[in-house]
This record gives sequence, structure tokens and C-alpha cells, in this order.
Amino acid sequence: MAKSTYISESLNEDQIELLKYLEDYEILYFKLKNLGLQVPTKLTNNLNELVENLYQKGLLNRIERGVYAKTNYTNVNVLATYISKNSAIAYWSALHYHGLTERFPNTLFIKTTQRKRGTEILGTNIKFVTVKTTKNIGTIQEGYGDNSFNITDIEMTLVDCFDQTRYAGDFADLIKAFATANLTNNKLIAYTKAYNNIAVTKRLGFLAEIFHSNKLTSFINYAKSKVNKKYSLIDAGGLQQGEFVSDWKLRLNISYQNLLQIAQNEY
Repeated sequence: MAKSTYISESLNEDQIELLKYLEDYEILYFKLKNLGLQVPTKLTNNLNELVENLYQKGLLNRIERGVYAKTNYTNVNVLATYISKNSAIAYWSALHYHGLTERFPNTLFIKTTQRKRGTEILGTNIKFVTVKTTKNIGTIQEGYGDNSFNITDIEMTLVDCFDQTRYAGDFADLIKAFATANLTNNKLIAYTKAYNNIAVTKRLGFLAEIFHSNKLTSFINYAKSKVNKKYSLIDAGGLQQGEFVSDWKLRLNISYQNLLQIAQNEY
């Protein structure tokens, strides 16, 4: 709060008018700079002070500097993507949203092209993962109106998680998610091509051959065409051990039988 900002003891006429404006136009959250272009002229000269007063009186929540929401608005998915450019719910958070894992993440993961520090919104920890524009693909819109937000679709969520397993929760859950998901060839090909991560492409191709051999033939063939001479671990974060699969140039530090077992296990 600026030192020069005057905080009134009670609501004054202008504060009441601003609250009425937000109510009349059904504004649930806003950026201060944008709101200044909308409100009546008489409110623009001291808008910062009016908003600060409403915040200090507990009638608005400050999401971050210059961004506010009404206190009865609690959709963190919307607010987290609202404050980050070109962003979407992703990784473990998207896995859970799509019903691919029952493990609830304590952090909301946001994929964005903007460099942004983690924050907390309404008691939820937010982790922003910065990606290149070429990887900012595969999103869908969920919700309606002021409750709409972007989230990675199922195929993009899985590619993201295999690319950055540290943001994906438990690796066994990730295997199970891939095994049980309803996947399409075209999306998997497009997304792995955009990521250009051969190790990830090999892992997903191998798993597709195990769990979706009838449906994902095109993707399996594409993935095989990208196999290089270097062996990669099926679990990149695991130990250097296990049998070698020459067709895929993968080392199974999680055995084939264990992979099948993981897919069949209940949560």
C-alpha cells in the first residue's frame, strides 16, 4: 500500500459506487489498469485509492500487485491463469483434473510462456513452469464465461508429464495414466514432434505398443522412426539397471512385468 493512500474508516460514496459498478457489470476479478478504462470518469482519478480501501476493508482480495478479485470468487484455476500470459493448467494438476490420477497435488501447476515466480492464491501454492512458445500447444478451454480457463488436453498433459516428470507426481501413477487414457494418434504425433525430445518419444512409443497396440499404430510407427542409437531409461529418474530393449533403445529400470502390474493396480 502506498504511503499516501488514505484509508477511510467506513465506506464513502465513491467506494460504494465502485462496488455497485463491479456488481452491475458482474466483474468478479480485474486488473487495475484495465478497470481504469471502464469505470465512470469520476472514479478514475482516485481508483487506486478506492480499490486499496476496499481491499483493506476485506471487500476485495489482492491476487497479486494490480490484480484483485471479489471475496466471494474462489476459482483458483481461473485466477492463476489470469495472472500469467499464454498459460494453462498442466502437469500433475491437469492429470488430476482429467481423472487420470486420484492423487491430489498440493500445488497448482501452470504452464506458461511467461517467466513468473511461484505465488499463493487463496491458500493454494502456484508453480509456474516456463516453456518455449513451440511447446505452448494442446490446450482446451474448460468452464464458461468468467469461470473459463485453459488446460492442457489429455495427450498434451501426458507428453508434458513425461517431459518434466518432476512436476508429474508419482511415476507409477503416470504409467497407469498413460495405460488407461483414451488417446489419439494425431495428437501424440504432433505434440512429440513439437517437443523434439527423442527419449520421451521412445518411452511413449514403447508404452503405446504395450498398452494401446491396436489403436495407436500410427503413433507407434512414428515413434519407432525416431529411435536413435543411445539407450534411455524408461524411468529417467531411476537407477541404471534392468534389461535392454533393442527395438526401442530403452533400458527397463522398471521391468516389463512391473509395468503391466502398475497398469492393473487400483489406486
